[in-house]
Amino acid sequence: MQLGTRWSFGDEPPAGLPPVMIGAIADVEQELDDGAAEGVDPSSWRWTLTWLEGRAVVELDDGTVLHHDPATDSVTREDPA
Repeated sequence: MQLGTRWSFGDEPPAGLPPVMIGAIADVEQELDDGAAEGVDPSSWRWTLTWLEGRAVVELDDGTVLHHDPATDSVTREDPA
């Protein structure tokens, strides 16, 4: 059984995440940092990691969700509506 965790936007993700997931998190954070001039301030947001059937699912407070597929070692991103 794997337990999830939470961490703050901009902090280092948990070490147990696959590198491709860590890269996807960095991409989301960079996009949001670039949008800071447009009135977006994600500095108080947090990420939530859960494990569903051995697959990492990471959600940001704004509703962005990243799903890791270990079979293909790829990440699918769902943006908030």
